[in-house]
Amino acid sequence: MTDQITATIHTRANVYFDGKCVSHSITLPDGTKKSVGVILPSKLTFNTGAPEVMELVAGACRVKLSGSESWADYASGQSFSAPGQSSFDIEVSDALHYICHFG
Repeated sequence: MTDQITATIHTRANVYFDGKCVSHSITLPDGTKKSVGVILPSKLTFNTGAPEVMELVAGACRVKLSGSESWADYASGQSFSAPGQSSFDIEVSDALHYICHFG
């Protein structure tokens, strides 16, 4: 027998930056929140409320965390963390598919 996990998927899309970032929110039974989405080619700045871990599913990007002077490169299969109450710049040249883990 397989354990089942029931999640709530918010079917209305979160659309940011004139459609350059589109995601769907997911809430797990324990209250954990995640989003699954795509960022189209662009250079954007995201503000964080809670700490975030961005898990890259497909594509690649460059990221500069708030307070940093340097950019770091990330690709599919990698992740990066951004602290809460902060921001990060992200530059995407091809569609970037991601899962964002909050908290």
